[in-house]
Amino acid sequence: MHGASDILLSLFTVFLGARVGEEIAQRLRMPGVVGEIAAGAILGPSLLGWLHPGEVLDAFAEIGVVFLLFAVGLETRLVDLKRVGLIAFMVGTLGVIVPFAGASGWAHLEGFAWNKAMFIAAAFVATSAGITARVLQEMHALQRREAHVILGAAVIDDILAMLLLGIVVSMQDSGVTDPWHLLVVVIEAAGFVLVVGWVGTRVARRRSGWLERPRMSMSVLSIVLALCLGLAWLSTRFGLAAIIGAFLAGLIASETEQREQLEHHMKPLLTLLTPFFFVMTGVKLDASVFLKPAALSMLAIATLIAVVTKLLGAYLGALKLGQRSALAVGMGMVPRGEVGVVVASLGLAAGVFTSEMYAVIVAMSLLTSILTPPLLGMLLRRAHQPEDGDRPGAARDSVR
Repeated sequence: MHGASDILLSLFTVFLGARVGEEIAQRLRMPGVVGEIAAGAILGPSLLGWLHPGEVLDAFAEIGVVFLLFAVGLETRLVDLKRVGLIAFMVGTLGVIVPFAGASGWAHLEGFAWNKAMFIAAAFVATSAGITARVLQEMHALQRREAHVILGAAVIDDILAMLLLGIVVSMQDSGVTDPWHLLVVVIEAAGFVLVVGWVGTRVARRRSGWLERPRMSMSVLSIVLALCLGLAWLSTRFGLAAIIGAFLAGLIASETEQREQLEHHMKPLLTLLTPFFFVMTGVKLDASVFLKPAALSMLAIATLIAVVTKLLGAYLGALKLGQRSALAVGMGMVPRGEVGVVVASLGLAAGVFTSEMYAVIVAMSLLTSILTPPLLGMLLRRAHQPEDGDRPGAARDSVR
C-alpha cells in the first residue's frame, strides 16, 4: 500500500503542477507548454527535488506523447493539401530543408557524428502550428492569405518532419558510414510511413462506417485508440519511434466521417495524459547547465539558427506574396513548441543527446514559441500596409 500511495502522490504532484504551470503561463500570455515544462524543472531534481524520473511516471509520459502525436495527426488532413496551392507547398518544403541542413551542419561542428547531428537537426524542423493558429485567431486574421499559407504549409511540414524523424531514428543503430545500409534504412523508414499512411487513409476515407457497427460503448474511439497503440508498437518493430505510428494513426483517423467526434472525445484524454510528458521533460532538464557560459552561448546560437533557417526557408517559399507577407509567413512557421521538445526527449532516451544538448534543444523550442507571437503580430500588421513598388491589386492575389 505504501508503494501505491507514493505513486498516487507523484501522479497528483505532476498533474497539479502542470495545471498550475499552464495557468500561470497563459496569464503571462505565453504558451501553456512553457508553464508545464517549467513546473517540471521546479519540482524536479534541479530545484525542489519532489519529482524524479521513474518507471511509472515515464510510462505515463510515453502514453501522453503517443496520444499527443495522434492528436496532431488527427488535425492533419491529406485532402487539405489540394487546397493550399503551390506557395504553401514551397513554404512547407523549404521550411523543412533549410533548417535541417543548417542545424545538421551546426551540430556536426559541435562535435557530433553525422547520424547524431541529423537527429539533433530533426528538432529544428517541425513547426508547432497550434501556437501560430492561436495568434492568428486572436488577431481575427484566419481568413487572410498569409494565414491560409501558414496553416496549409504546416500540414506539409508535419508530414515531412515525421518522415524525416523516422529516417534519422532508424539511422542511429546503423550510422552513416555504409551508404548501401543507409539507403536500406531510408527506404524502410520512408516505405513504412508512406505505405501505412497511403493505404490507411484510403481505407478510412471509403470504409469509416464500419467503426460504428460494434455494439460496445464508444466503439469509434475504442477502435481508433487500438489502432493508435497498435501502430505505435508496430513502428518500434521497424526501428522507428512510437510517435511515428501514433501520428500515422491520427492521419488515418482524420479521413473518417467521425473525425469531429474523435477530436471531441480525445480532449479529456489529452487533458489528463499530455501534461505528464511535458512535466517529465522539465524534470529531466538539468537547469544547472545554464550556469555555464558555454551552454548559454550554445543556446543563443541554436535559437538563432532555428529562427533564421525556418524564417529564410519559409520566406523564400512565400516570396510570390510580396516581401512583407513572406516575412509574416516565415515568422508564423518559426515556433517549434511541443514538436522540438518531443524530439529532444527521444534523443535523450536514445543516448544521442548529452544533458547539455537536451537542455539547449528544450530551451530553444520554448524560446521560439515565446518570441513568435509578438513578432508575428507586428509583421502581419505591416504586411497589409502599402509597399513602394507594389502593383495594384497585389493584395487581392489568390494563393496559387
